[in-house]
Amino acid sequence: MAKILKIYPDNPQENLINEVIKTLNNGGLIIYPSDTVYALGCNIFDIKAMEKLAQIKKQKLEKAKFSIICNNLSHLSDFTRPIDTSVFRFLKSHLPGPYTFILEANKSLPLAYKNHKTIGIRVPDHPIPQLIVEKLGHPIASTSIKDDDEIIEYSTDPELIAEKYDHLVDIVIDSGYGDNMASTIVDLTSGEPEIIRQGKGEI
Repeated sequence: MAKILKIYPDNPQENLINEVIKTLNNGGLIIYPSDTVYALGCNIFDIKAMEKLAQIKKQKLEKAKFSIICNNLSHLSDFTRPIDTSVFRFLKSHLPGPYTFILEANKSLPLAYKNHKTIGIRVPDHPIPQLIVEKLGHPIASTSIKDDDEIIEYSTDPELIAEKYDHLVDIVIDSGYGDNMASTIVDLTSGEPEIIRQGKGEI
């Protein structure tokens, strides 16, 4: 059964954040709030956790396109090829924010992302995922819990989310009602922004 942790953005309790970190380090899955919808997350370097994440989304891991959640842009070089100054400035002017930016991947990606030519980077404008990544010491893998055919309440109400994912994840972070609009996906692989999916963020 999933454990519900009430962690609020204005005063995240350190002991509860530490419990989340311990769960991620032990291969557990979490549901966490962001500046868009609630999302599923796990340790990006734990292949078994990544496989569980793919199973929940009914996808094969090698074909899954899970975003990488960072707390700032300092991790970019760990996962992406060198980017132009103009692209970096563009990223800096929009992050943190409700965007997923597609960039060219380098060859140092974690095992679960092997052979991916591109990678989606997110820096949510929300203190809880930022704090989780900071305390964990590296980014987490992430995918939205929202599907287009789902009832909206299931992706915004933490109690309903916990009911639905009770036996699939280890922790649900209750941070109050979430948004029902996903991030805007922007492809930057050509150097010029191309909107793949219009979501909450405006470009």
